[in-house]
Amino acid sequence: MRIIRTIVIGLATVLALAAPQLAKAQDFPTRPVRIVVAFPPGGPTDFVGRMIADKMTTLLGQRVYIDNKAGANGTLGGGDVAKSDPDGYSLFLTTAGAVTVSPHIQAKMPFDTFRDFAPVALVTKVSEVLVVSPKLGVKNVKDLVALAKQKPGAVTFASTGVGSPPHLAQILLATAADVKFLHVPYRGAAPALTDMLAGRLDGLFGDVPTIMAQVKAGKLKALAATSSERSDIFPDVPTFVEQGFADVVGDNWDAVLAPAGTPAPIIAKLNAALVAAVNDPEVRTRLHNAGTTPAPSSPEEFDKYLRAEIARWGKVIRDKGITGE
Repeated sequence: MRIIRTIVIGLATVLALAAPQLAKAQDFPTRPVRIVVAFPPGGPTDFVGRMIADKMTTLLGQRVYIDNKAGANGTLGGGDVAKSDPDGYSLFLTTAGAVTVSPHIQAKMPFDTFRDFAPVALVTKVSEVLVVSPKLGVKNVKDLVALAKQKPGAVTFASTGVGSPPHLAQILLATAADVKFLHVPYRGAAPALTDMLAGRLDGLFGDVPTIMAQVKAGKLKALAATSSERSDIFPDVPTFVEQGFADVVGDNWDAVLAPAGTPAPIIAKLNAALVAAVNDPEVRTRLHNAGTTPAPSSPEEFDKYLRAEIARWGKVIRDKGITGE
């Protein structure tokens, strides 16, 4: 009897502690919800954010809005959210680099990915595609590798910065093919594309939304995608795996994080709204047309994926001795 009484008291205590959180989750949200995007307005991540924010506004019955806080390779906005109250009203829409790469290369981070955040959901995946100038005269990755071996360090490759997904994809290719490219880092995709189109660069890895229009117009030639399967946006572009480079795999992505300590019932409610928003037929179509692949997940699935991404890129960065600019 004493054991049963102890169990009953324990259950009552748990329910008493959980009751306030459940009540808050049931009422949530009672005011506008802010999604911080760590990039300027008009970019691919901002577009994704505004698409899901509009739909979440309808689903949650409260305004969900975008707050652009660009700077420090995406970590400035993350630091803002990490310091916010863990009540579900401040969220961080992040790309892969800010939370899986920057912690390994930046000496002073404004947050710790594991300590300061709770995963809410993966939102989209974005394949990196290797594009070259049509004037380079290469038809596939093997042709490019052969050219790089003929001219070690002479084939110029742009990236959107040291440690960015395009830079890491370049490193994966150089390692797999045992060649050396000349890395030319830029502060963003726009200036890199400008120089690429002007013929001042040989190649770059770019997110599909960034290079889609130029490839379809024939101004850039797509050689390979870093995704594990062919992109349905570029079905004629083979993956690196298909071309014999099994280790050159890695997507960029967009995902939502909340401050650590946000009650689990509120996380669950936010996840349900995000998944419903991304799965909305109109939203899926617009995301696809913009070059992103809808990939909504549960918090648990995203947590597992995030940890694997941090471990993987950490090893690449350590092995190659990559440091911040």
